[in-house]
Amino acid sequence: MMFSSAWNFIKRHKRKFIFTGAVVGGVYFLGKYAQKKMRELQEKEAAEYIAQARRQFHFESNQRTCNMTVLSMLPSLKEAIVNQLSSENLTAILKTKPANKLEIWEDLKIISFTRSIVAVYSTCMLVVLLRVQLNIIGGYLYLDNSVTKSAMSPLAPPDVQQQYLSSIQHLLGDGLTEMMTVVKRAVQNSLGGMSLKQNLSLLELEQQVSWIRAEVELGSEWPLSWYMLADEENTLADQACGLTENDVMTLRLLNETRDMLDSPDFSTILSACLNRSFSRLLDNLAEFFRPPLGDSAPSSAPDSLSAVSLPLAKIIPIINGQIHTICSETPSHFVQDLLLNDQVKEFAANVYETFSTPQELQK
Repeated sequence: MMFSSAWNFIKRHKRKFIFTGAVVGGVYFLGKYAQKKMRELQEKEAAEYIAQARRQFHFESNQRTCNMTVLSMLPSLKEAIVNQLSSENLTAILKTKPANKLEIWEDLKIISFTRSIVAVYSTCMLVVLLRVQLNIIGGYLYLDNSVTKSAMSPLAPPDVQQQYLSSIQHLLGDGLTEMMTVVKRAVQNSLGGMSLKQNLSLLELEQQVSWIRAEVELGSEWPLSWYMLADEENTLADQACGLTENDVMTLRLLNETRDMLDSPDFSTILSACLNRSFSRLLDNLAEFFRPPLGDSAPSSAPDSLSAVSLPLAKIIPIINGQIHTICSETPSHFVQDLLLNDQVKEFAANVYETFSTPQELQK
């Protein structure tokens, strides 16, 4: 009787039981679906986090490589400058008290200023150019070792890397020679007619350097980026055997580099490096313009830059020796300012970001 009543109750409320069962079952499967989606989302986020961490580690490792490469190339840069703008032979001749002593001093004046100013320009260019090149390569290597590892042929195989990075030799060769010609002409225009007995304060010396910079950077028919990268496209295209697959890859890297060098961001970064480096050069020179001990004028006074003057003949050996600080393979304040510059770091990160994303493959 009890079971009969229960069965009659179920029959009367059958639709309600079916609806309730459907709701309960739906909630159960919906919960399972939500758990699955949540797990997939968590796994995706974890994978993205791991990929981002690996990418960040690779980027930071790449920056250390950049710094080490700069330091390793500075001796070669200094040697290239000194070989073409040698003052040592002139100073050796002066010690023999020759009859044309004044003429040699005039040559020494031009060479001393030229080689130190060229050292500032070329060191800044070396730092920013290597930042561009090694972060382009670094971005492609990241892609080669991750997303495209099994899907495509390498974007930057070792032979292409070597061929591409060898283009830095232009800055240490023909580009450097052209830069010396332009800087030397600007130095001659600024200081050529100045007597060796002329007294100059640090402020006046700073003004002379500013005039030289203005002629080099604004008065030349070539932008500064022209000294950094040769026109390899014509060189490779003129080869009798035609372009190999590696040549095509190298040309792509060089064209991408040239686009970077021609960008407003690059010009901004290079200008910031030059401003800081010339300021550091003048800071180094300031050590020789300190007032005598016991002088009542405080060195921090606004007019302290003009408080002490030195004859140009005494400034020449000071400026002449600055190349050894500027192009020092042991990290000097001068080089550290460039390697640790926040703007340079941010620019490097942007270059790496651009070339380490899969979207770059679609260009």
